Amino acid sequence: MLSNKVISGFVGLWFLVAEHMRLGSWDLIKGYTGGNDNGFNPRIAMQIVNEAALCKNRIRQRNQITNQGFELLNGMRVLVTDEQVHNLLNAHTVAQAKDFQENLAKIRLINGHYKGEVIAIDPHRIITSSKRIMPKKKKQPTKPSEKMLQTFFSLDAQTGQPIVFGIGSSAVKTINATLELMGSTKVVANNALVLADKEHYNEELFRKISNGKTFELLVPVVSSDKIKKIEKTLTYQYYWPGYYIAETEMNFAGSQKKYRLIVQREGERHESYAYKSFLTISKKPGVELLTERYGERWSIEEFFKSEGAMGFDRASTFNLNVRYGKMSLALLAQAAVYQFRHKLPMPYQGWDALHLSDAMFRGMDGDIRVVDDTIVVTCYNAPIEYQLQKHYQNLPKKLAAEGIRPKVPWLFDFKLDFKFK
Repeated sequence: MLSNKVISGFVGLWFLVAEHMRLGSWDLIKGYTGGNDNGFNPRIAMQIVNEAALCKNRIRQRNQITNQGFELLNGMRVLVTDEQVHNLLNAHTVAQAKDFQENLAKIRLINGHYKGEVIAIDPHRIITSSKRIMPKKKKQPTKPSEKMLQTFFSLDAQTGQPIVFGIGSSAVKTINATLELMGSTKVVANNALVLADKEHYNEELFRKISNGKTFELLVPVVSSDKIKKIEKTLTYQYYWPGYYIAETEMNFAGSQKKYRLIVQREGERHESYAYKSFLTISKKPGVELLTERYGERWSIEEFFKSEGAMGFDRASTFNLNVRYGKMSLALLAQAAVYQFRHKLPMPYQGWDALHLSDAMFRGMDGDIRVVDDTIVVTCYNAPIEYQLQKHYQNLPKKLAAEGIRPKVPWLFDFKLDFKFK
């Protein structure tokens, strides 16, 4: 196909090839699929990754994308079918997907995607169209009950980047899923402060994380008569008008081990006081934990809002092999998009995944052809303000200067370069 020019409306997606080379994505994919440079299975996985970058769940049904270079992007002549994708993912285990996630996280740490000081964890419920008989739950109190896939994510709260995830089922308790999640997270973060929500207010979690000495933990307390009584009897320190903090020690019922209880009180009049309590095993000052650190937990909600369309907001099956594999490959797509996004000037860096896909990956016209040993992607209408030319023109030289082999292994060792007209 490359012996002739291929006219494409998806030339922007080819920028991610450079980012995958910087990430070492192909080696990760080969490790997960067990394939080699000439294998078919790694190319199926690469198609799944590129679909995630486009924020499309079933791109194989979109006939108009064929013959526009998308299949070439994956090193193939055709788009693979839903059945081929299912068979590939179903043939690989949950353990293999978790290894893939941990290896990706290590690479992202080296590439500066994480600071590793503050980690946010969150149970994230995804609406699923699975045909299985399963209990229905409410994602929001005002919404009707629906079938949900329960996932657990950890994220670097300072950079807003995901680290690893897990998937729960009726056989897995939240506490066990959380401990497993933290076990995978420690590959990139030791002695980090973990920010959680009330679902993690649990004696067993505090005890095991405290004994492990790998993480600190800060969790809002579930209000009870005991907590309300403590809140009203403490002596508070003034910090600014309407804001006070007090501390004491507290143990869970049936346990002798004590933890720091930090209580914030808002309001100037006794009748308008509002209390909020937190339990922690951190030694950081209470005012820092409550006013500087805990607010960073919302970065995980921002991640789901901004990047959810890449494959973290939908689930068509509850087959764990398939779901783990597809979402893990979506993490790889998200990592490449993150690197691409940070080459853009503001305000374009702030675009969410869907906007970026529409404007960048599917919003440029151009053509694709081979010149000697190089695939040349010509972009005809890339806005100057995106500053893409600075980062991607003369790409082989730029990659070589970074110590990266400029030949693309899944594109049969062709080099890749860009022209802008």
